[in-house]
Amino acid sequence: MEAPCQKIVWDVLPAIRAAIAVELVRCGVSQVEASRMLEIAPSAVSQYISGKRGYRIEFENDVKRSIELLAKDLKEGKKINLVQRTCDICKQLRENDEGCGSTPAERCGS
Repeated sequence: MEAPCQKIVWDVLPAIRAAIAVELVRCGVSQVEASRMLEIAPSAVSQYISGKRGYRIEFENDVKRSIELLAKDLKEGKKINLVQRTCDICKQLRENDEGCGSTPAERCGS
């Protein structure tokens, strides 16, 4: 049995980090700078960018927009709470049921 928390830790959070890293690099931030902003190793960013790390969940609509806004805020050097913003995106994903499970019993955090 896979608990919802396992799905978040193994699939959702890495996918969110990967999406943020990809967005930062797409916006012209170097991988090294992206790693500093995300407080992760440069090798992790490289693996996220290349698709070797982080389960690939395709984010859509509001979740995708939230990831883009977070990347923009990071790029602009705004003082943000990265953990809280990441949690907010995860909550938004669960509320929209984008990628967390197909039935209410399988949804993350339900």
